[in-house]
Amino acid sequence: MKAMIFAAGLGTRLKPLTDTMPKALVPLAGKTLLQWQIERLKAAKITDIVVNVHHFPDMIINYLRANNYFGCNIAVSDERDTLLETGGGLCKAKELLLGDEAILVCNVDILSNIDIPTLLDAYDPQGMGVVVVSARETQRYLLFDEDDRLCGWTNIATGEVRGEEAIRRLGVEPVTIKKLAFSGMQVLNPRIFDYMDAVIEKKGNKFSLIDLYLSIAEKEILKAFIPENYRMIDVGKINQLSEAEAFAQEL
Repeated sequence: MKAMIFAAGLGTRLKPLTDTMPKALVPLAGKTLLQWQIERLKAAKITDIVVNVHHFPDMIINYLRANNYFGCNIAVSDERDTLLETGGGLCKAKELLLGDEAILVCNVDILSNIDIPTLLDAYDPQGMGVVVVSARETQRYLLFDEDDRLCGWTNIATGEVRGEEAIRRLGVEPVTIKKLAFSGMQVLNPRIFDYMDAVIEKKGNKFSLIDLYLSIAEKEILKAFIPENYRMIDVGKINQLSEAEAFAQEL
């Protein structure tokens, strides 16, 4: 099992901290955001990890080296020239991630109480993966059919819906569609890389994982994983740090 931590973001909502450091190194309850993620993965016996970098990349590289890579086999995917978003970032790291086993992908700035081994057990190698979602309120939702298969996306604030053609072709009845909020973690079949060239042809090298998921919704099965008693926090804003510290100390 390999994992990728998305740590390349600019962290603009965490300014002024991110004027002098990358988001991944923002301190939280005595650890950096990156350390929290690495230690959670390590506790689940995942030690082959890729971390992508863009904003203050050398600070992250030096930090990992200074901490002896936290006893893990950590490789860096360097995006210092161009920030590629989540899908593009995963694509750039392809050679570091390819293999026969599934890939766990997570965001450096989302902390949760998810039980990673239970998530891994939910992964079916016959499908394309499982996506961690919850019923929390937001403006953007992934859409799933009655069998928890991903079929679309919507922004309820604007009324935009993506994936309507897939929904029609899959024969999904609108009344059965479930709206669930994406939680920034997924376990993916390495076959996912087979579909990236088609997305790049349409979108260029910068694209999101959601773009990729919607492009294959008709052909491949991505399932919802809804953790029990799930709690999470997106450490995205400077005024959320005290709340995030309290949350982290309970993990």
